[in-house]
Amino acid sequence: MSPDARELKRLRLAKRIAREFPDGAVVNLGIGMPTMVAEHLPADRTILLHSENGFIGLGPKPEKGGEDPRLVNAGGQPVTVVPGACFFDSFTSFSIIRGGHVDYTVLGALEVDEQGNLANYMIPGKMVPGMGGAMDLVAGARNVIVAMEHVNKNGDPKILRKCTLPLTARAEVDLIVTDMAFIRVTKKGLVLEEIAEDTTVEDVVRNTGARLSLSGEIGRF
Repeated sequence: MSPDARELKRLRLAKRIAREFPDGAVVNLGIGMPTMVAEHLPADRTILLHSENGFIGLGPKPEKGGEDPRLVNAGGQPVTVVPGACFFDSFTSFSIIRGGHVDYTVLGALEVDEQGNLANYMIPGKMVPGMGGAMDLVAGARNVIVAMEHVNKNGDPKILRKCTLPLTARAEVDLIVTDMAFIRVTKKGLVLEEIAEDTTVEDVVRNTGARLSLSGEIGRF
């Protein structure tokens, strides 16, 4: 897949996730692909973006040349803030998360399985920076959305019947949105609700290592 095609798929994924947030929601976006969601929030809704390094009110990324080195998100990327944004220390930031005051968190993943288990921080034998705030976010946020590519760089499914990598959290994932599909995690398993406009249900099933149920009508995004 060309870099441009991959970027277009990620863009579509980000736009679909941005439609999930209701007016007034407090949302935390993880590093990497989830940060793209910030650029596509609906103009008719007020969505408050939280960053675990200490503020609520993230805005879109700054124009080139307008970066402020003192204003970055949890991944160290330059950001802006919207009018009314507020800043606080790490203790307060994590109290917001652990207290259940974050409505949605969007995180990347290495693997997700049928039970909504999440593995997103470690590959045994490889150096990694650590779990970061992911453990707190998946346990504290009211809704957990995974944003990821459907298969890994080897073409193997990332949605499995059971995760093989060390878990970040058990049974916390509510939605899985990939470059191919929109899948809801339920007590009865994974339900395929929508597919990307350039794929088919058969493609999604073939590239998924878990059982999928189909909703009554499969939408497209």
